[in-house]
Amino acid sequence: MFDIQQLVYSLLLKAPGILVGLTIHEYAHGLVALLRGDDTAKQAGRLSLNPVSHLDLYGTLMLCIGFFGWAKPVPVNYQNLNNPRWDSALVSIAGPAMNILGAIVLGLMLRFLDFSALGTTNAVVLYKIAFMAYQINIGLSFFNLLPFPPLDGSNILISFLPRSKVQPYLRLMRYVPLIFIVLFFVEWSFHIPTISRILNPLYIPYATFWNLVILGKGF
Repeated sequence: MFDIQQLVYSLLLKAPGILVGLTIHEYAHGLVALLRGDDTAKQAGRLSLNPVSHLDLYGTLMLCIGFFGWAKPVPVNYQNLNNPRWDSALVSIAGPAMNILGAIVLGLMLRFLDFSALGTTNAVVLYKIAFMAYQINIGLSFFNLLPFPPLDGSNILISFLPRSKVQPYLRLMRYVPLIFIVLFFVEWSFHIPTISRILNPLYIPYATFWNLVILGKGF
């Protein structure tokens, strides 16, 4: 039976992590672009820590029902960058790197703060919020490093590909986002493990590594 109270409770626990994770991710893209010569994000009002500036409806919904999602991409004019080819990789990797930094801060809080000093109920709720935010930041960093458009991993990969391979790669990747959405819908709607069978062999080692480094324990 569908439990609306449990759903609302789960969303409330996730909300801070979603807002923070998406915001710092996009802010990092805009900031690094500005530092490397392009002020497009700043001129568009996207160099902001206001979550409303960055939220994407579908990407936020994906995060609400899982740990993967996206925000509205920060606009970047790569031709304005000091070195368009290599600076585009720096701009792209800045978002996932900021999520890892966020996870490190949250993980150290989880590891060393004494939440019990806040009282039993408050301690449990705040710990869950912090842990959920930690997981969301790890998930965002992983998801955005996947090497297909329009994710950050694609731009990073393109920076290292020979120019003759860029267009064939983009043609090959053309339908991957649609396939991903269909597989996710099938799994979420019909409980058939489609996308998880593809991503879990990659995500579990990735998350385990960061859990060991940050929390001192595995997945």
